[in-house]
Amino acid sequence: MATNDLNRKEPIPKNIEELEKIFEKRMGLGVSFDLGVRHIKVLKKNIQIYYINGLTDTIFIIHILRELVDLNDTERLSSRIYDIIQNRIVNQSVEIVKTIDEMTDQVLSGLIAIVVEGESEAIIVDVRSYPGRQPMEPDTEKVVRGSRDGYVENIIVNTALTRRRIRDERLRFEIMKVGERSKTDIAIGYIEGVANPDLVKTVKKELQTIDVDGITMADKTIEEFLLKQGYNPYPLVRYTERADVGSIHLLEGHVLIFIDTSPSVMVTPATFFHHLQHAEEYRQAAAVGTFIRWIRFLGVLASLFLLPVWYLFAIEPSLLPEHLEFIGPNKQTNIPLILQLFIADMGIEFLRIAAIHTPTPLATAMGLIAAVLIGQIAVDVGLFVPEVILYVSVAAIGTYATPSYELSVANKISRVFLLLIVAFFKLPGLLIGGTLFIIYLAHIRALNAPYLWPFIPFNPQAITHILIRRTVPGSKIRPSIVHPRDRFRQPADE
Repeated sequence: MATNDLNRKEPIPKNIEELEKIFEKRMGLGVSFDLGVRHIKVLKKNIQIYYINGLTDTIFIIHILRELVDLNDTERLSSRIYDIIQNRIVNQSVEIVKTIDEMTDQVLSGLIAIVVEGESEAIIVDVRSYPGRQPMEPDTEKVVRGSRDGYVENIIVNTALTRRRIRDERLRFEIMKVGERSKTDIAIGYIEGVANPDLVKTVKKELQTIDVDGITMADKTIEEFLLKQGYNPYPLVRYTERADVGSIHLLEGHVLIFIDTSPSVMVTPATFFHHLQHAEEYRQAAAVGTFIRWIRFLGVLASLFLLPVWYLFAIEPSLLPEHLEFIGPNKQTNIPLILQLFIADMGIEFLRIAAIHTPTPLATAMGLIAAVLIGQIAVDVGLFVPEVILYVSVAAIGTYATPSYELSVANKISRVFLLLIVAFFKLPGLLIGGTLFIIYLAHIRALNAPYLWPFIPFNPQAITHILIRRTVPGSKIRPSIVHPRDRFRQPADE
């Protein structure tokens, strides 16, 4: 990181007045209204308590202050005043720091620092109370049956939700800070003895080498640093806001990355097919889950290839057999068909963006305007042929049926590429474009994991798990993509 005055390991001075001046200079004490210091005297010793309003629980601070002030009535003067004060702090999380840097980092994280006159160290007490919402079901990963609690923006709550589901003493959460100025808390979650140590080491090393002033955009910033994504539109990690989904990936041997201020937990490594899974498949019977999965696969294929294939048949009707001659536009307009497809597809993208920015009470009105006024009138005036609206809508539904939002947008970009190449080269363009698409995905590696595994390289046993939702008693072996140390999820049959 850049070397500047903020990075000096300056010891805590024994003179607390000097310490207060340092806080005034470095942290803006007296300027920033939310940064405060409380002066009290205990057994003729001056004591300072530094805190940030809004990140701390006032009730806990008042309780600690009461305990310290009561020492004046219950204890005699002693040379062990510091030990007495430390012993009377009734809190389960107490830490000692000896440098200004550690002290300021902890105070800015929502903890309080207690400094005793004549001592060159500070007592750090965890009284954090971050503003945030309660765990609730994520909007993007709803299920008919299942838990309704999901990850939130508080990293402590998120790790607790995970530990509630995995009560294994080998579950590890290693925490670090990333960002020279933001100092964002990041925790690496894995099960020791299951997760591949090389994978854990790689993730930890990549996170420690991140050199940036802040990661206020949290998870996406970390993904770009961790996996060197560049302009590749396809997601290289899986995001989940469901605690049960995160927990099952831990049991499979994946490494999870929890980022404070983000409700999305990153699952590493992740392949293309990881983004096609959904919790609903595992909340239903195996046969029902398999049926749902196949329907979803059809939707994803439709979002990718339906428009290019239909456009090819529309401009080359000779490719169609006699019983499918009805496919294609039944009337002509003055606007080229390819342009109609792009305009309609772009219009749906406009609606998606508008839905994000439209207040909920106005969403219904926006949908009526789009469907009735724009869609129907566009067909009546001859801007679109009806078939264009139909097939673009089906492709859009397939996009929305994709469980991963990031994957659905990446597939839309690929669909545009396929449409363009079909418009220029027709049938050879579709074959070449489809081949290039598969080759492009096959060359992607996420933390050294092949992106199209188990399709490329082909793994017959794993591909059956992709196509068929296996019952839990029948899933005895963990996926080999993460190279788990313990391959068996259940004891081997005797």
